[in-house]
Amino acid sequence: MTPSTTPPNLLLITTGLLLVILLALSGWQPYDRATWLMEVAPIMIALPILVATRQRFPLTSLLYACIFIHALILMLGGAYTYARVPLGFQLQDLLHLGRNPYDKIGHFAQGFVPALITREILLRGHHVAGRKMLAFLTVCVVLAISATYEFIEWGAALALGQGADEFLGTQGDPWDTQSDMFFALLGAITALVAFSRLHDRQLRSLTRP
Repeated sequence: MTPSTTPPNLLLITTGLLLVILLALSGWQPYDRATWLMEVAPIMIALPILVATRQRFPLTSLLYACIFIHALILMLGGAYTYARVPLGFQLQDLLHLGRNPYDKIGHFAQGFVPALITREILLRGHHVAGRKMLAFLTVCVVLAISATYEFIEWGAALALGQGADEFLGTQGDPWDTQSDMFFALLGAITALVAFSRLHDRQLRSLTRP
């Protein structure tokens, strides 16, 4: 393994501690405690897994960086709720939109990062060889993850009723579910088009004896 391919342990430890601190800050006084917990739950699940698998299955530095950025997006959305993130209001004014678009950034990342995770697992496990099939399966997995997340939102709406409004963040859009999945699809395609070559180089260095 080379330092340019996978971050040294000290950098990962520092980044992990920073992530925990930022997570605590995001939950200090969130707009809605239940919404914050549901939004940052993926971080609470993923972080212990990343720590536990660091030695036997280290990821590429590209993937670690993308996971960190995705975690920041989730924490910001959890702290304010997606419909109230200040950055979203700035984008709304700049682009003359009818709603706060921050949740679309979240769903774009929900496609972008899982696409690289899926790609890395499929390639390192030698589960698929053809590049076209690799891209196809990666997009399929991303859409499956996006659909599962929409099922979770549906379940929250059924269980909590009006209390799930902040978590859903539909802002009155009847096509919110479809547009969420579309942005996840865009994220996956963008990741494959923009970063496949860099990802391949890092994977070759990572698996080189």
